[in-house]
Amino acid sequence: MVAAGTNAAQPTFVWHWQGATIFGSGRQSAFTTFGREAAWLAGLTGWMVLGAVVIATALAGLMIVAGRSREGALTHRQGMRLVLWAGGVVPTVVLLTLLVSTLPAMRPIAVAADDLRIKVEGEQFWWRVRYQPSGAIPVDGANEVRVPVGRNVELLLEAGDVLHSFWVPGLAGKMDMVPGRTNKLVVHATRAGRFRGQCAEFCGLSHALMAFDVVAMEPAAFDAWLAGQRAPARVGGDGARLFAANGCGGCHQVRGLSAAAIGPDLTHIGTRAALGAGIQPMTQANLVRFIRHAPTVKPGARMPTYPQMTNDDAATIARWLEQLK
Repeated sequence: MVAAGTNAAQPTFVWHWQGATIFGSGRQSAFTTFGREAAWLAGLTGWMVLGAVVIATALAGLMIVAGRSREGALTHRQGMRLVLWAGGVVPTVVLLTLLVSTLPAMRPIAVAADDLRIKVEGEQFWWRVRYQPSGAIPVDGANEVRVPVGRNVELLLEAGDVLHSFWVPGLAGKMDMVPGRTNKLVVHATRAGRFRGQCAEFCGLSHALMAFDVVAMEPAAFDAWLAGQRAPARVGGDGARLFAANGCGGCHQVRGLSAAAIGPDLTHIGTRAALGAGIQPMTQANLVRFIRHAPTVKPGARMPTYPQMTNDDAATIARWLEQLK
């Protein structure tokens, strides 16, 4: 499933871990950029690699020439001049050029009072997301961050339990998430698509399984999506009844049915492409397994198992969750 405003041609990747099929959507690469800062970092990396190759080639050439020269071919005066230029003047000019060219780019992207702010809080082992548009009611989500293309967005990064690190290689540099502290990262997406982010700080058993999708959308599509996310979920039917009867509403919010905030918000879970913080595709079979035996899919997860729940009841809840769009 690909959300509106994304590129359906982007690849997915699948691997196996302790009997579970793990899923990755979009691209996770510092060379597949869709953010202004990431593009600048990729360009700087390319120039630095090129410079390193030139310097290494020059040194190799100098060594070859020196090895083949006869003794006494280089006078003391010539040697001192070579040391001055190759060891002093040239490195100084290169480093000053690098400093002058990079200082302006180190200035943070400016953010205005009416720009969108998104609060992202790392949990073990998922992501709590809250969209805070200026002058509008906040909207809760989980395990997926959507941003409009061409607009500055301020990410407010926090941690609810242990150290985490927010990293989307194609968007911007990584930033730590520290309990009791709010770190700010301003991003600017330059093209639409679905990309992958990852927790980059070891945070427990399922650290490697703590991913998320970043969906960059055209501004009009993003505004329409955000407006739709404010609407309450369809809460009727057997799935909603079983959801409430099994105590799921004690941890998960489904607006119009439950208001808990311990676990991920499920109000519009059917619009997400991935399940379990970016590790499995959103299918009914995966939902059933996660509902009944979450710790087998994600070791260390705080969601309890439900061995007493029948497979039919879990499938009914899963079908209902798929319809929450």
